[in-house]
Amino acid sequence: MDLVLLKGSRLLVVEVKGRSASDRDRGGLDAFGACKRRKLARAISCWRADHPEHAHRMLQVALALVPLDRPMVPVRWLAVDHLG
Repeated sequence: MDLVLLKGSRLLVVEVKGRSASDRDRGGLDAFGACKRRKLARAISCWRADHPEHAHRMLQVALALVPLDRPMVPVRWLAVDHLG
């Protein structure tokens, strides 16, 4: 859980994966498998338990794939629909 952002009625949690072009895990996408998703779900649950004042916010989760050695290539933002 790299970023927790609050905007209006939304709680946005972002997991960031930075990779160089030589990495062979589809730009970090393969590193966001079932095990990582379960860990992220637990981390979000802990954060929400520690911050009950944000319980009313709609949760959104996103994955940001950052190309580290290609400055002209934009970050890929992917919505994460299921964590478990």
